[in-house]
Amino acid sequence: MRILIADDNEFVRRGVAEMLSNDVRLEVCGETASGEETLRKAQELRPDLILLDLNMPGMSGYDTARLLREQLAEIKILIMSFDDALRLLPSVRKAGADGCVDKARLGSDLLGTIYGFLPSGSDVQNAKVKRASADHAGATGAKFEQSD
Repeated sequence: MRILIADDNEFVRRGVAEMLSNDVRLEVCGETASGEETLRKAQELRPDLILLDLNMPGMSGYDTARLLREQLAEIKILIMSFDDALRLLPSVRKAGADGCVDKARLGSDLLGTIYGFLPSGSDVQNAKVKRASADHAGATGAKFEQSD
């Protein structure tokens, strides 16, 4: 799963990226620090999931989620906030996000929440095989093509 991290705090972005880097199923494909930049990068990178800070300078996480949902309906959006995630859930869903996680509990909640967005069963295994084969091909300089 390709993930774009959108948070104006560099330390949060780095910490989240580090946490995600330990799982071969997850790939951080980019980082952004504003809503506007997130919209541009999402169009360019086409991630599977965007971890989106609710309170960024300029465009809010709510507005960014609304625009992302209009422009890239297939991308999953998970809002991150220091506010109570359960309390925020109705408003983030109304904005078009798929869920919300409390930043104070990222260490214990983030991976489990992301795993809920992963494809199940054979889709996960096929993705692992494709990624491992592509990584091997890249390391050896060989070209790799696989038909589905």
